[in-house]
Amino acid sequence: MITSILIFAVTLILIIWQPKGLKIGTIAVGAALVSLALGVVSLSDVVEVTSIVWDATLAFIGIILLSMVLDEIGFFEYAAIKMAKLSRGSGRLMFLNILILGALVAALFANDGAALILTPILLAKMRYLKMDRAAIFAFLMAGGFIGDSASNPLVISNLTNILTADYFGIGFLEYAKAMFLPNLLSIIASIVMLYLLFHRSIPKRVDIDALPEASSVIKNMRLFKLSWLFLALLLVGYFVGDLYHIPVSIFALGGALIFLALAAHYKAAKPLMTIKIAPWQVVWFSIGLYVVVWGLKNAGLTDELAKILLAIKPYGEHIYIVATGYISAFLSAVMNNMPTVMIMDIAIDKTGDTYLAYANILGCNLGPKMTPIGSLATLLWLHVLAKKGVKIGWMEYMKIGIPVTIPVLFVALLGFF
Repeated sequence: MITSILIFAVTLILIIWQPKGLKIGTIAVGAALVSLALGVVSLSDVVEVTSIVWDATLAFIGIILLSMVLDEIGFFEYAAIKMAKLSRGSGRLMFLNILILGALVAALFANDGAALILTPILLAKMRYLKMDRAAIFAFLMAGGFIGDSASNPLVISNLTNILTADYFGIGFLEYAKAMFLPNLLSIIASIVMLYLLFHRSIPKRVDIDALPEASSVIKNMRLFKLSWLFLALLLVGYFVGDLYHIPVSIFALGGALIFLALAAHYKAAKPLMTIKIAPWQVVWFSIGLYVVVWGLKNAGLTDELAKILLAIKPYGEHIYIVATGYISAFLSAVMNNMPTVMIMDIAIDKTGDTYLAYANILGCNLGPKMTPIGSLATLLWLHVLAKKGVKIGWMEYMKIGIPVTIPVLFVALLGFF
């Protein structure tokens, strides 16, 4: 147990620190090899972990590839300007519209897509509108938070969703039905809490006339129009695939490659370059980190978590669900939601109460917002902002993350009652 915990702790520190430019995938794979060499995991464990995470990882790559091509043609910038224009100059309405846009992007393109693509667009527009630092901070923090808190409605909305759905054999439609109300409550509660915290920083009026016309940012109008139909067909494909038990990655990655081919046909993207700069490190990160986490499972951590959950069960189903959500949330905040979701999935499986999987997802999607290290999306978000000259300190972040996350998670969990 001590060896497993030490390997995991060092791995997490290195992933956050990334000394000498080491990539997260390289660090995770290196840690997995150390676990293998020390006998913490076996080769059969590596095979089992790969069989669990391959679908989620390839689906994630597909979603990000599709997002990159759409971003290349101006899809997201168009959407951001449109939502800003719909505010009719009201700063508060713009704040609401940006949160709604963030929720939609997170639902269809995953929280990581929102962090990587929407964040720099929003920052550029805020600066273009000459907002002060307090207003920019409010919009960025709110956009970053909604990216995770609204990443619950579909299997494809978060890597944690795909992993859990695959682990428990939850279908696309079954998942969407179960998470509709909790996700809706999460969005509403997020908007209310974020507004209460930031309403003094939001400008009353914004000069939206300074923004360009939305249509002017479209780089290929024919492909842009086609993209709406393509996205609708892709969403239908997910549901059809569910009927025939087709892995979600077939549609996510397959759809992304088809759209990339269309973009190449319309000379709107360079396929080889797009594929080259895709976040392939996430593939190695997923497999490597989960191998390390499997070492914790072998050492008995999941057994102990299962015992804790079963000790709570006699207090009633509602308390059981809420407690599971908060255990997942606090673990995610401390040790990142990627390892937490797998550890908790295994523990829940041991209890036999698989309906807790949904509470685990909410906890793993919302809980990370309490700390900057809670999720890969937040780490990416902070990295993107730092490259753009915006530094957000840990305490500055947690002053917002903790008071918003705790009540929002509770409200979202009420959706299961």
